[in-house]
Amino acid sequence: MGSGEKNIRVAGAVAVAGVAYILMVACCVSGLPGLLFNDDEGPIDGVVSGSGGGILSPRNLDDRINGLISAATKSTKTICAPTDYKETCERSLAGVTNIHDPRELIKAAFTTAVENINNAITKSSELFKEDADKDPRISGALDTCKAVLHHSVDDLTRCFDKAEDFQLTKIKDYANDIRVWLSGAITLQQTCIDAFQNTTGNTGETMKHLLKIPGELTSDGLAMITHFTDLLHTVKIPGLHHGLNHRLLEAEGEFPHDGACATRRLLTADPASIKPDIVVAKDGSGQYKTINDALSAVPTQNNRTFVIFIKAGVYNEYVVVPRNMNKIVFLGEGPTKTRITGNKNYKDGTGTYQTATVAIEGDGFMARDIGFENSAGPEKHQAVALRVTADMTMFYNCHIDAYQDTLYTHAYRQYYRDCTITGTIDFIFGDGAAVFQNCKMVVRKPLENQACMVTAQGRIEHNEVGGIVLQNCSILPDPALEGLNPPAKVYLGRPWKEFSRTVVMQSYIDGFVAPEGWAPWDGEFALDTLWYAEYENRGPGASTVGRVNWKGYKKDISAEIAQQFTPGVYVEGDEWIKPSGIPYESGMMQVCAWQNYN
Repeated sequence: MGSGEKNIRVAGAVAVAGVAYILMVACCVSGLPGLLFNDDEGPIDGVVSGSGGGILSPRNLDDRINGLISAATKSTKTICAPTDYKETCERSLAGVTNIHDPRELIKAAFTTAVENINNAITKSSELFKEDADKDPRISGALDTCKAVLHHSVDDLTRCFDKAEDFQLTKIKDYANDIRVWLSGAITLQQTCIDAFQNTTGNTGETMKHLLKIPGELTSDGLAMITHFTDLLHTVKIPGLHHGLNHRLLEAEGEFPHDGACATRRLLTADPASIKPDIVVAKDGSGQYKTINDALSAVPTQNNRTFVIFIKAGVYNEYVVVPRNMNKIVFLGEGPTKTRITGNKNYKDGTGTYQTATVAIEGDGFMARDIGFENSAGPEKHQAVALRVTADMTMFYNCHIDAYQDTLYTHAYRQYYRDCTITGTIDFIFGDGAAVFQNCKMVVRKPLENQACMVTAQGRIEHNEVGGIVLQNCSILPDPALEGLNPPAKVYLGRPWKEFSRTVVMQSYIDGFVAPEGWAPWDGEFALDTLWYAEYENRGPGASTVGRVNWKGYKKDISAEIAQQFTPGVYVEGDEWIKPSGIPYESGMMQVCAWQNYN
């Protein structure tokens, strides 16, 4: 081996050692030595010493890594290099005395962020008490903030906890999870700020100030983990990558755990053959008459597949599946037979976040054959039928019906298959990483002089994972919309936040969609920073000839880029969607040119 190749290998080892500072604020590494060798197996082939070129022993490798950590962590400027808010990053680490220990740096950054969020919760309640008594919208905004900021702390905590069982074979999954959770933490903090829109006084600006530091720290953590993820794809260390790939292949061959097997059975079986944990029936033939009563019977901190069978009927109730009530399954008798409905809305004084008829906050939730509805109507403005603030959620053969802001894909990874979503303005919106396969987006008749937008994606930071992906879907008009004269303007979407990201691919677009395809939000806002793309669509509205010429719009993306937004890649769906038994295509789909779902 020549000296040039030696240097490349040594540089690679240094880069991997740099994980200790790249992930400081991202909270995902508790100690570097485990990255490069397993105590039971000895050193990983291919990691060489800098001088002699031989394989390092575990002891020498440990010494080498500790030296690299020490060198890397002596400068907070080096640690904070990948971040957008370098001053905040450096200040958060300035008080750490044991600078050689990466655990102390992780703890310092984590503690600073959490303390600042908890401070914002406490101070806002004190500062806004008088205003909240006078303005119900401020009171509602405070309630929203308390909920979402506590969830944001939870996200930071689970990033930190991930270090406790760090394993080399799962390094990619760990990085992906942490990116999702830090993106969620950012979204939740922004949701608090958004809740103060249209309130009186300067409460919104005050809250924005209170959340400035925790927002910047969370952003810095996300920048670090993103930088690290990029390194995983670019740094080549032969022995490490060989060993890692070998172990990953072994892991992929394992059978799914009992919960996954049970979920597969219940999603592929005839509903009548499934033995649920609880039956809900309005006629009294089940254990409970309401969904909320059924949820109250679920064990706290549930973490096993728990099936609630909801018999046919219209359930007039507001349902929240709370945080940490995980792996809940709602199983209905059909989306037009089993329906959950409400009518909370913005015009009558409820903030958008709180208008949801059904809110999902427990990870691993699944719904099949259910209808979700907000019946407030177009004149009531924002009125959410379903809000999803939970990771790894799945919806199969569901109907989600409202007008403005129908489906709030709020945060984390989400998958929708064979669903129908109806609405008018921004009716699929939010900042989750949400993939829709074989779904219908049906545009309803808006109020007079209103335009309709199918999507309004809300990615706030350029490193966030959020985006809306429509794959092999159909964008269709409701019959009442077709009869309008003059016709309403209909667009694929508009940018709710600065880095809005939406991909429409392999889908059928009917001819009622405006030739320009996409609408601005407010003047030139986000037109350069958004990321919109169309790929291999069909139908009379699919031509991109007359589309917008914004800098952020990608008229022609490659097959390789489109592949990055398929669910197997974008939301790691092979790991959690595939075992569920829901119909699922990991990559690009086989689509006939004539196919649509009208």
